[in-house]
Amino acid sequence: MESGKKRRLKRIFRDDNRTVIVPMDHGVTVGPVMGLIDMQVIVNKLLLGGVDAVLLNRGVAKSVDTGNAGLIVHLSGSTKHCPDPNNKVQICSVEDAVRVGADAVSVHINVGAKQEDRMLAMLGNVACKCDDYGMPLLTMMYPRGPSIKDQHAVDLVAHAARLGAELGADVIKTNYTGDAESFKEVVNGCHMPVIIAGGPKVETTREVLQMVSGSLKAGGAGISIGRNVFQHENPTKMVKALSALVHRGSSVSEALKILGESE
Repeated sequence: MESGKKRRLKRIFRDDNRTVIVPMDHGVTVGPVMGLIDMQVIVNKLLLGGVDAVLLNRGVAKSVDTGNAGLIVHLSGSTKHCPDPNNKVQICSVEDAVRVGADAVSVHINVGAKQEDRMLAMLGNVACKCDDYGMPLLTMMYPRGPSIKDQHAVDLVAHAARLGAELGADVIKTNYTGDAESFKEVVNGCHMPVIIAGGPKVETTREVLQMVSGSLKAGGAGISIGRNVFQHENPTKMVKALSALVHRGSSVSEALKILGESE
């Protein structure tokens, strides 16, 4: 990997080669949801928790101070009102991300969607441009479309993750498959770091922590969890708890104590 990418990735991944990222690109898809009304306020809370990086759309990235956290600028999107919300189109360029001081960029690809071919072409073009600029590329690779019956099936997730790596991504974000044993197949089948998405808001914090713990046991490189962090009643403590799992190898019980929650 060229030196530019290595230097930028060091602002996102710690010395243990793991990372805690909080994505907050949801304003494009669903609008100003709870937790993302005042972007500077939520970013400040995450910084207090020790977040490694935040993921934002360009417009927010231009106006928000991300402190010492890495900045990932998201390059693709669609809204929930679109006839085909799974069709992600490019809405920002690598050059735009460079201008706002990004440490990495990201694109969202839905494998199995009707417009998969266009999204893959976008990914390939962005990957080439990232190589030109020494810009790390994170790809959100999800099995999602008319023919996808289970978005967490190990064979589908493993294929999606490998696809992202094959087309030039430096970091792969994908779904957790439900247990450490099956997720290990995803990690082993992908020659790039694999981090997990948080998915929809869950009912209990324990569910999130157990998912993260399992992914790490399988060799995962960290997390990129949004709603289960920025919509938590205490985002600062949630980041601290997740960081304890990712960077210190804490148990789920120890992480719950950070949050002040009992067994």
